[in-house]
Amino acid sequence: MRSTAALTVTLAALAGLAACGSDPVEVEFEVIEEVEFDPSLNIDLSQMTELESGVYIQDLTVGTGALVAPGENLSLDYTGWLRTGVEFDTGHLDFQYLVDPFIAGFEVGLFGMAAGGVRTMIIPPALAYGSIGNPPIPPGAIVIFEVHLLSVS
Repeated sequence: MRSTAALTVTLAALAGLAACGSDPVEVEFEVIEEVEFDPSLNIDLSQMTELESGVYIQDLTVGTGALVAPGENLSLDYTGWLRTGVEFDTGHLDFQYLVDPFIAGFEVGLFGMAAGGVRTMIIPPALAYGSIGNPPIPPGAIVIFEVHLLSVS
């Protein structure tokens, strides 16, 4: 996942390119409610909760442990997909919630989750990788994560 510093450097580099006379490319953002999700993802928006931010969440397993809160140390396993069903990443993370930088939609989607829980998050492009993308994630793409929250301490 891209850090804020890396994103700032990337944006500065792109601004420099535009200043050199190249035309900026306008990126069309995918809209969660308007796209088709690959059937392998088992996405049914009517069964999900849309947060005020535009992130959709669905608890597949409700955890019974400690709740995610600012500054807590989280340990989790995750898998990320594009809406086409293409898996772009899977792994394990240990980090301090809202202290270590991640994509905004990932942080929003974790809020209120309890240790032991499994949650699906659909993150709109503006709260994911935006108009920059992060190969293999194309610019303007929706991303989907399934998160297994192992511990909160």
